[in-house]
Amino acid sequence: MVQGENPHEDSPGAPGGDVYDWYQRGVKLLKEGSPAAAAALLERAAGAEPDSRSIREALARAQFNSRQYAEAASSFRRIVDANPAEDYAYFGLGLSLWRTGDIEGAQEPLAIAVAMRPDEGHYVSALKSVRATLRARREM
Repeated sequence: MVQGENPHEDSPGAPGGDVYDWYQRGVKLLKEGSPAAAAALLERAAGAEPDSRSIREALARAQFNSRQYAEAASSFRRIVDANPAEDYAYFGLGLSLWRTGDIEGAQEPLAIAVAMRPDEGHYVSALKSVRATLRARREM
């Protein structure tokens, strides 16, 4: 491919390849333990394809794993807003809010995730932890 053929490659420093290549490389970086690098690449992919659920989910996971919790919450929220049947996105949103310190805000998405998938032990465990924290705060 000649530089400039891909409309998403016009800016200097843009990664080579197309949006799918960026997504694939981002997911690989995430799996290999480089979430910050993955987030940077997946952010570019999400900018080019903002409605792609798979890109948005990979971006949210990379943001979460690189401790960009507010950004991860925003990405997970976009998924939930676009498709309210995404239990994993509710779970990710709840965890991200929890990590930002919004314990109260984390409770609802985690409860929704548990209601959708009561068999997911990590969903149940996260909700129990959030509720225990809220109870402890109220008792202080």
